Amino acid sequence: MSNYKLFISVLLFGLSTAAFAGKDTGIYLGGSLGTAGNEVSVGDVNLDDDASAYKVFAGYNFGWVPLFDLAVEGSYVDFGDTSASFDGGKIETSSSAWDVFGLVGVNMGPVGFFAKAGMVSWETEFNISDLEEDLKGKEDGSDPAYGIGAKFQFASFAVRAEYELFDAGEADLSMISVGAAITF
Repeated sequence: MSNYKLFISVLLFGLSTAAFAGKDTGIYLGGSLGTAGNEVSVGDVNLDDDASAYKVFAGYNFGWVPLFDLAVEGSYVDFGDTSASFDGGKIETSSSAWDVFGLVGVNMGPVGFFAKAGMVSWETEFNISDLEEDLKGKEDGSDPAYGIGAKFQFASFAVRAEYELFDAGEADLSMISVGAAITF
């Protein structure tokens, strides 16, 4: 009989811990710092470079089920400035985006995992300079975006690590970041 009581006690403790970690319903705000990968093709010129990046985000966690997160999240992302040299010239880019995601996650105690899918409205400014002329321009559009991540949550404070992929037309933008969020 004591093994049965021990099993029930461990099960109840585990469920109560998981419920505590995922119980925050409401608006959350946060920010992240990381590295953005930028792969751009403009005509015959290709760029594949990394830059320091940041994002600020806000969302709403519906919290209908204690073990799961269902949320809507939007953010502004600055992918930083990148550059590359080629025969007789140089290409420089600056990219940023606004996005909106649907997020679903699972909480296992204070640790949780999530996936998100949505749309991104992006803009990339570029400057191509070579010996003959300079070409400046801007590309923009709206395309799909995806992400996966993990979080460690204590009460209303969470630390997050994420990988996001933004399919931005001629540019493939990605971001690996670590950040924090607080739920109100």
